[in-house]
Amino acid sequence: MTTVQRRRLSALTGERGAALLTAMIIVTLVASLAAGMVWQQYRAVQTEAADRARAQSGWILVGALDWARRILLEDAKGDQEKPPATDHLGEVWAVPLAESRLSTFLAADRTVGADDGPEAFLSGSIVDLQSRYNLRAVLGGDKVAPVERQTLERLCQSAQLPSSLASVIIDRLRGSFGSAPREAADGKPGSPAVPPDGSVQPINLSQLTWLGIPADAVERLRPFVVLLPRPTAVNLNTAPREVVAAVIDKASLADAERIVQERSRTRLRTLEQAKRLLPPDTDLSPDRVGVASSFFEVTGRLRLEERLLEQRSIIERRGLEMRVIARYRASQLLDQPLGGRS
Repeated sequence: MTTVQRRRLSALTGERGAALLTAMIIVTLVASLAAGMVWQQYRAVQTEAADRARAQSGWILVGALDWARRILLEDAKGDQEKPPATDHLGEVWAVPLAESRLSTFLAADRTVGADDGPEAFLSGSIVDLQSRYNLRAVLGGDKVAPVERQTLERLCQSAQLPSSLASVIIDRLRGSFGSAPREAADGKPGSPAVPPDGSVQPINLSQLTWLGIPADAVERLRPFVVLLPRPTAVNLNTAPREVVAAVIDKASLADAERIVQERSRTRLRTLEQAKRLLPPDTDLSPDRVGVASSFFEVTGRLRLEERLLEQRSIIERRGLEMRVIARYRASQLLDQPLGGRS
C-alpha cells in the first residue's frame, strides 16, 4: 500500500470516527432533553396532585368545622327552649369523633360500599375553652386583683411549675399590652399588634413564648389556662378539678372533687347548686365562674396516606350566631411531631 493510499485510509477512518462521535453526542443530548422533559412533566403532575389533595383536604376540614358549628347551634337552640343555658360534658358536642374512614361519610347510597372511597380518615373533637382559666382576667384595670394572681399561682403549682412564674406571666403580658386591652370592633382577635414598648401582643397561648415564657411551661399550663379575646368565666360543668380549686377562693382540691363528682351525675344548672357543695362562706362571683360557655375549640384531623393535616378553630357562640374568630392549620408526616397549636 502506497503512502497516498495510507493517507486516504487514515482520513476516511478519522471522518468515520468523527461522525460516530457526533452521532453519539447528538443521541446523548436528545436523551438528556427527553429525560428533562419527562422529569418536568412528572413534577408538574406531582405538584398538581399535591395541590388538588391540599385543596380537597382543606374543604373536608371546612366541612368538619361546619358540622361542629351545627352541633353547637343545635345545643344553643336547646338551651333557649329549656332555660337556663348550661354546657356540660354529657352533651353531644363533648363526644369526640373517633377516627373513621372518610368514605363512610361520603357514600351517597347503599350501592356505594365503604371500600370505594379514598384512603382518608377523619377524626375530631370540640373542647370547651371556658373549662380553663382565661388570662384576660389579669389584663384589666390599673392593678391585678390579688385573687387573680393567686389563681394563676395555684395553676402553676398544679402544672408542677414554680408559683413565681405567675408573676412573670402577668408582668410580661401586661407589659406587652401596655394597658387593659380592648376587644376589636368585630369581636375577632385579629393580627398581633406592636405596643409602644416594642413587644408583641399575643393572641393565643402559644404566643406567650414571644414574651420569653419557656415553651415547656406553656405546654404544661395548656390544660389549665387559655387566652381569649375577652374576659370569660370558668365553666364549673366542664373545668378540671385543678382549675375549679384554683378559681374558687379558699376552695381545696377535695371541694373541687365534690363538684366534679356531682356534675358527673347531674349537670350544675345554677351557681347556687354548686355553692351548696362548698364551705358556707365560699363566694362564687358570676364574673369568675359559671355553668355555661361561649368559646369552643374545634379540632379536625385528616389522615391521608403518610400525612396528617390538623385544623384548630376557635368558635365564639353568641346566641344563635357561631363566629369563627381564629383558625390554625398544621401539616406533618406521621413520623414527625405536629406543630402550630393555638
